Amino acid sequence: METAVKKSDFVLTPYMNSSDLRATYQILNTVVPYIVLWFLAHKAAAICFWLLVPTIVLMTLFSARCFSLMHDCGHYSLFRSKRVNQIIGFILGVINAIPQYQWSRGHAYHHKTNGDWQRYRGPSALISTEEFARLSPSAQRRYELLRHPLMIFPGGFFYVAIKPRLALIAGTYDFITHLLTCLQQDPAMDLPRIISSHKSRNWYTAAEFWHLLFNNICVVGSWIFLGYLLGFGFFVSVYSITLTGAGAILICVFFVQHNFDGSYAHKTEGWDYLEGAIKGSSYLELPTVLKWFSADIGYHNIHHLCDRIPNYNLQACHNQNIHLLRSAKKLRMVDIPDCFKYILWDCPSNRLTSIASFRQAAQSIDLERANQA
Repeated sequence: METAVKKSDFVLTPYMNSSDLRATYQILNTVVPYIVLWFLAHKAAAICFWLLVPTIVLMTLFSARCFSLMHDCGHYSLFRSKRVNQIIGFILGVINAIPQYQWSRGHAYHHKTNGDWQRYRGPSALISTEEFARLSPSAQRRYELLRHPLMIFPGGFFYVAIKPRLALIAGTYDFITHLLTCLQQDPAMDLPRIISSHKSRNWYTAAEFWHLLFNNICVVGSWIFLGYLLGFGFFVSVYSITLTGAGAILICVFFVQHNFDGSYAHKTEGWDYLEGAIKGSSYLELPTVLKWFSADIGYHNIHHLCDRIPNYNLQACHNQNIHLLRSAKKLRMVDIPDCFKYILWDCPSNRLTSIASFRQAAQSIDLERANQA
């Protein structure tokens, strides 16, 4: 990106206008087919297993689209009303078993620090080359294994189906422990003081706790209801596959839109928000059908420039400003596997690198030192 380019050079404001009509249509053409597909899958399972396979594939794609629309609600961009975004976002979160409010607050931090790898290391919790070098050989192998591309499948299921449930259980246990400790130290301490003095590692505010609690009640309640309605064996099997696939898609798309060769990966000192948006986010060019299911999140540079632009305006905004995005990274589907190599942050050079490249560089340094000796 040329240094002369400023955020004010981009035409963004006209595309920030949300349309309740378009948003409602998107919700209907996503949620209704997803519900219908569940009952079609139930019928297909009784007729022929092979009829079930394409149905589950479609369910997975619609589940991923539900998440993409929930993501827009978290930015208060899908609908014009903040309250409507909150309500619809909560419902979409229940569909994908994710506490939307809590997720959105964490995601907002990602937007605030994108490209600043000293403060935010992505959902994969990447480490620096210096930290990697200090690990034992077995710890290095474990780090590499846990970030293997195939780990997006168990990782996706854990992220959406298990993690929010564990967060509520672990957070509740921590609070009970804190409550008993406070009463042991001061039996006269009142409940409001105990609550205000508790700092949870699983939520940051009381609002996050209540959203997490209500999400879990609705999610687990829907699991029980659908289990009785469709049969527990069928429901658990199909739901697990669908959620695993959708979670894997979400992690994959998020990862490649920030981890790629040449991605802006700066330390906090000297970090620039505009650089992070344009060069720290890729433009992922997808086939038309996948653009629809992903709600155009491939236009990620524009999304990071202004997260208040709804998904249905991203392409038009991208086309309007394409002359300012010459230095932005353009990725195609064939480029996706290569992105998974970039799982180390090289702080001195402000870039992402692969473990193979890091080891090769380390061997070259060791060889040079040996020759000098």
